[in-house]
This record gives sequence, C-alpha cells and structure tokens, in this order.
Amino acid sequence: MSPVNPLDDAATARAVVGDDGVVLEWSEGAVRLLGHAPDEIVGLRASTLIAGDGDPGGLPADPAPVADRITATVPLRHRDGRTVRVGLIAHHRPPRDDAPGSWLLVAPVGETAAPLRPDDPLATVELVQSPCAMAVFDSGLRLRAMNGDMARVMGAPAERLRGLRVSDIGERPELAEVEQTMRQVLETGKHFSVRTYLPQLGGGGTIRAWLTSMAPVRDGTGAVCGVSVAAHDFTEQLRARERLQLVNEASTRVGTTLDVRRTAQEFADVLVPALADFVSVDLLDPEHGGDPPSEPPPPSVPVKLRRVADRSVLGRSSALPDIGELDSYPASSLQAESLSQARTLVFTDTPQVLARRFSYREGLGRRVLDIGVHSAMAVPLRARGMILGVALLARHRQQEAFSRDDVLLAEEVAATAAVCIDNARRYSREREVALALQRSLLPRSLPVTAALEAASRYLPAARAGGVGGDWFDIIPLSGMRVAMVVGDVVGHGVQASATMGRLRTAVRTLADIDLAPEELLTHLDDLVVRLSEEAGGEGSPGEVGATCLYAVYDPVSRRCSMARAGHQPPLMVRPGGLPEPVEMPAGPPLGVGGLPFEVADLELPEGTVLAFYTDGLVENRGLDMDAGRIQLQEALAEPAESLEASCEHILATLLPKSDVADDVALLLARTRGLPSSKVATWDIPADPALVAAIRKQSVKQLEHWGLEEASFTAELVVSELVTNAIRYGSRPIRLRLIHGAGTLICEVSDSSHTAPHLRRARTFDEGGRGLLLVAQLTQRWGTRHTQEGKTIWAELALLDEA
Repeated sequence: MSPVNPLDDAATARAVVGDDGVVLEWSEGAVRLLGHAPDEIVGLRASTLIAGDGDPGGLPADPAPVADRITATVPLRHRDGRTVRVGLIAHHRPPRDDAPGSWLLVAPVGETAAPLRPDDPLATVELVQSPCAMAVFDSGLRLRAMNGDMARVMGAPAERLRGLRVSDIGERPELAEVEQTMRQVLETGKHFSVRTYLPQLGGGGTIRAWLTSMAPVRDGTGAVCGVSVAAHDFTEQLRARERLQLVNEASTRVGTTLDVRRTAQEFADVLVPALADFVSVDLLDPEHGGDPPSEPPPPSVPVKLRRVADRSVLGRSSALPDIGELDSYPASSLQAESLSQARTLVFTDTPQVLARRFSYREGLGRRVLDIGVHSAMAVPLRARGMILGVALLARHRQQEAFSRDDVLLAEEVAATAAVCIDNARRYSREREVALALQRSLLPRSLPVTAALEAASRYLPAARAGGVGGDWFDIIPLSGMRVAMVVGDVVGHGVQASATMGRLRTAVRTLADIDLAPEELLTHLDDLVVRLSEEAGGEGSPGEVGATCLYAVYDPVSRRCSMARAGHQPPLMVRPGGLPEPVEMPAGPPLGVGGLPFEVADLELPEGTVLAFYTDGLVENRGLDMDAGRIQLQEALAEPAESLEASCEHILATLLPKSDVADDVALLLARTRGLPSSKVATWDIPADPALVAAIRKQSVKQLEHWGLEEASFTAELVVSELVTNAIRYGSRPIRLRLIHGAGTLICEVSDSSHTAPHLRRARTFDEGGRGLLLVAQLTQRWGTRHTQEGKTIWAELALLDEA
C-alpha cells in the first residue's frame, strides 16, 4: 500500500488508523521509526505496536471520537525488540464521501533521521523568554525550538513536537497557509505576516485570532537556514472591535422605520449570526392599548407575550409561534423568568436540559434538542422606565457559550432596539388615534343628490409623520345645488386631523348660509388666521395653514362656480373629451390673510367629470407636481365602468403599493342636469291682488307634475313667500318651482338684500306668523344672497316619491 504522503522525506512517521483501530496506511517515515515494512503492518490492529501495557496514545475504542485532536507520549515496539517512546499527535478525519472515519497519526522520527551538525546555527537555539509565542523551524520546515507560550498554543511540549512540520501538528487549511508562507520566507529571505483564525490547538474549541510574523534565520555566511515564527494573539482586540462594530451597526440598521414589527426584525437580523444563532423578540401585550408596565410581572404567574420577530441561521421552524401570535409563557420559561427578575439571564447546559425549558410548546423542546442548543440568554427590553418585552438569544452552531462580554453587548444593543421599538409603539398608537379621528371627521358616505354622481378615496400616509389633514366633502345646498370641497391642512398627526375637523365643520356651516365660493374662502381664511394666533405662544404666531378648493354646481343652469386657496385646480373631462386642468385664478393659501379670492364660472355639459385631489396623489414616487399631474390625466383618460372603478385605477397607477409618502384625498364627480320640464318660473308683478292668481298657476303646475297631494301645502308656502316679497322686497320678483327626486322646492327672488327673520307672534299680533308657518310646513327653508338680491326658498318632502 502506498504511503500517505509519498513526498515525505522520511523525517516524519505517518500512519492512518481506522476508527476500529486497524492500520490502513503506513509511511516511509514510520518504517524508519519502527523498522516494519508497510505490508507487515497494514491490516493489523494498532495495539500490536504498543510496548508493554500501554495503549495507542489514548485513542478511543468507540468509533465516534470524543476529540478531533489528541497528543500523547506513546511507547512503541521496534522491530528489533527495543521500546521507542515518541510524541504522537492524532488527527481525526470524519467520514466523508462514503469513506469511514479514521485517525491520522503523526510522530517525529527523531534527531537520528536528521542529525545536527556541530556548526548548525539551530543546534543551540533556546527560546526561554519572549513577549509572544515563538518557534524556530529549520530549512526543512521542521520544528527545532519553541518557548513555553508556543507550547501552550500548540497544546504539547517541545519534546513531543520537535521534528514535525506545522501541517503535521494541526490538520487545518489555515496552518497549511502558514507553512506555505514559511516556504516563501526560505525562498525569498523576506519577512512575511499572515492572519489566521483557528481554535487553540491545546483544546477548548475557542476560536482565536493570530497575527503570525515570519522572518528568515541566517547562518554565519548569511544564507537562510531556517524560519523564526512569532504568533501574536489579538483575539480580544478583534472581539472588542467586532463588538463596537456591532453596536454601530445596530444604531444604523435598527429603527429605520416607525413600524414595531419591522424594528424588532431589524434587531434580530443584526444579532444573527454575529452574536447568536437564533433570536426571538416577544413583546408584552398591554390591555386596552395602554402603556407597557413599569413593574416586572410576579415570578409565579404566566406571562402573555406576542411574537413580533425572530431569526435563525437554519430558517424558520414550524414549532415557533407565528409572527403576531399571542402566546402564554409559563413562569419556568426563560422569557418569563427574565421578565420577573428584570435582568438578563444566561443558561448554559446540555441540549437535553435546555429542551425541558422549552417543553411548554408542542414540538419546541424537540427542536431545541435536535439542533443542539447549548447556551441561551434572555434579555429584557426596557425603555423610558417601561418593560416592553424580552429578547431570547440561543447558540447551537457556535460552540462557545455566552460570555460576560456577550451579555454586555446584547444588553447594549437591546437598549438601543428597545428605544426604537418604543418610539415605533408610541408613533403607531398616535397614528391609530389620528387615523381614527381623521376617519370620524371625514364623511362615512357621500350624500346621494340629483346633481352629481360621486366617488371618493382617502389613504393615510404610511411613512414617518403619519396621518395628515386631507379632507373632502359634498354638501347639498338649496335649489338642488351641491358644493364640492377638497382641502389639505399643513402638518401631520392628531393636531392636523383636529384642525381639519374644525375647518370641515366651518365649511359646512358657511355653505349652509349659501355663501359664494370666494366669500366662503375669505371667511375660512379669517378662521385659519385666528387658529394660527391661538396655536402660537409667547407672542409668536403658530404654523397653522391649509389649502382648499370650493366649487358649487347648479344642475338647473348646469353652471359651476369655483374658487381655490392655494390648492391645485381640478381636472375636467367633458363628455367624449380628454382630461384637462380647469383654468381658474390661483388664490393664496388659507392663513395668509388680507388677500382676495377670485371665482371662476364654468358651463358644464351633463356627464362632465370633475377630479378633485390633494398633492399627495401627484407627488409620490419622487415625481414633481407637473409630472404627477400628467400621470393623473393619463389615468383619468382610461375608460372605466364606474367612478368607483376609476378611483381604484387612479390610485393603483399613481401610488406605490406601500410606503405612501403623504396622505391622499381623491374626489370624482360626474354632473347631472335637471330637465327644463322639471322647472317652472314666473315673473311676479308687485301687486298683492295677483297673489291668488299666482297660487292657481302653482297648483296647476303641480297637477301637471302629478303632485296633487302636495298642492295644499305648496299653495300655502307660495302664498306666504310671494306676499312677503311683494310687501317687503323690491322688483323684479320671480317665483320658481323645482321638481326634484322626492322634493319640491319653492323659490322667490327679489332685488332687495334685506333678509327675513323667523319670530314668534304674540297673541294679539296681526302679523309675524308667515315664516313660522312655512318652517312648520316644510322640510327646511332659508335665504341665500346673490349679486342681484336675495332668494328665499323652502323645500317640501314628497312622500310618494321618497
């Protein structure tokens, strides 16, 4: 059988022994050491070579090895009968590629194989004192001398290792790299250094970092006759730098958003695999959405925790709780025990013992046992005096248990993550409050009117800042007219939502008294100025501001009047046409004060679509306002089955699927016209004697519309309104009846700007009961002022058509 290493110079004895103790291979160096030829030894048990009652260096009889490397001094029987004691190093080779496991035995043949000359400069080398681990190798890269520090690093005294190469002492790729660098030193005569990361050869399995410096050794003639090796252990410096790097990484990677689950997941991602092989984050679930507790839970009570994040080097297991699942942890669990003691706890034991700690959940204990968890650490998450939850760290792939330095590092990173999680929790709660307030202040459904068909959408912002102050509204007005409103309050959060609610209420109140668009915005501007003054402090004004667009559409005349205060103009799509922006004057934003607003009057064919929106719709995806408006026009031009479908298409086209930067309000309205057959108008002479004739004409018109049931009430209302206009108004006087869906509207207009007032007549008064009678007989009534005068109107409900 061929030797393990045919190129070996016979200065090292090598043999391969199977896990069953049978010799598999035998090198030329072994022949020189014991005198036996390979065909005399291969196939026999290694114990036949042991002299006396010894054993082969403590090699285990069990095929499953207890260590990967064993060093011992072994007495071997030479062929001539004498006993040879050698320092033996055994490297275990695990099964691979269907080959069984085996042991590689390495031992120096001895100085007889490479005798030292008296003039050999390495013959008298002694390394007694040195600030680091040092060794000297000859020109054959065999060990000649080393100090005590290097012996501790190698895990064996110099007597056992002298004559071996580095690759013989440790069978690792890193040591082969060191040996290759030493050969370069011999060939070039230059200094070289190499960094290696390997477990200390003396045992323990702890990974150490070494900076190995190699320099040539020269004889009296200047020729290179060997290599000196100095190994500096910089493990602690490296770990300190890694810990600092991990803390810095946590400060940048954790808390990039204000989402609790994503923040917790970032925390877990930072720690795996840098500090642990598995990390889970569970948070306390406060009742009624309150703050987490400031006192730890009692030690004997189970704790309810919600899993918000976890990370494993092996991937997620089905034995773990689902993300978002609320689970009960018994008092004996690591999480509950750490929370009750309000401190970090480290548990290091066998996987069997740790598995019992996790047996409270089906399959979890078996999972811990299968992957071999040997060390776990539970770290409470605390911020601002509150206990938020607990993070669990576990190791199974990393062989080292959690150290005190690991605890300090985990606590520091956990403290950073806890503050970020608390920030996200507070933001989420405030956002939920603001969103609830916003939705309660926005219309739950749009009113059904004969003038418009409408659809709307509102989307809150997903990014930092949260809910804003965007709003929209449709307000029924007198004369079957309807007002359309869209606005945007500066800022985000609860304050912006509250301001929006105040402005929306003010708009509805001002619209109820039938103010023209430019007049309504003027009053609204005054209100925002006062709100700014109230929001300020120490003599400085606040920062309340808003934009608004107000439009009034009349289905009888098919005309629309609109004015805007710093808001984007709406888009208009005439029947059969393409979307285009409405040309209208640009007014100042609300809150500037003192500047006028101008109105634009449009005649809209029936079926015209008006699109009102806030800037959050057209300023997403990094686009500027103009580019976003062009995209909106293109999306609005796409045919759709309904306005609802058009809203969905617009949002899907213009907005990203997630992470909306600003809240969005969208209102689409398609105009309807009232047929002329549903409107009757009369010019009234200023003669009280003609009121009876006018009543008869009104009743005749109602009979034509089939509204005989409402004739009596309508006749009384017409009589009262016309009489008041003749007595107190100014010419010209006009009566108009409008038959809408389920309503009958009576309007009397004159050129006087004096408004009537409802009052209660005293017992003996002869007048003052007319408007009171109108108010009792009608559904609602009121007065609206126009440029020509005023209009008094009353609305009657038609029960048969309701």
